[in-house]
Amino acid sequence: MIFEALKPQVEAIISNEIKTVDERLFSICELLEKNIAYYNWVGFYFSHPSKEELHLGPYVGEPTDHTIIPFGKGICGQVALSNKNFVVPDVKAQDNYIACSITVKAEIVIPIFVNGKNIGQIDIDSNTADPFTELDEQFLEFVCEKVASLL
Repeated sequence: MIFEALKPQVEAIISNEIKTVDERLFSICELLEKNIAYYNWVGFYFSHPSKEELHLGPYVGEPTDHTIIPFGKGICGQVALSNKNFVVPDVKAQDNYIACSITVKAEIVIPIFVNGKNIGQIDIDSNTADPFTELDEQFLEFVCEKVASLL
């Protein structure tokens, strides 16, 4: 499976101390977007230290206007409050969805925890309807655990 092949590459990126944290996060975005056909936008959002909002971090894909997302708004904002994975097979079926692009059909958001606190998340948009499985969730949880070790 592609996920198992990507795990050592994620670990290699994380352990590359020559690069900055943001450069490593960007490299992870590139790795996932290039190697998983239905990952069309891959990015990180991080919680602001004193406001209940998420700020866009490194990402790969179409530019987005959503550089700041209030907690509770959209899929990412909901994950900031729930502290739980959120898989959206059909974004059109979600009432509280922030449209980034008309081509996006599905989304998956997995929180990143440092010392038990949700400090951010990985957000993936797909132009394919209902592509995400439990294997995606498990793989992205692995990615988030590795990213947490950097932060």
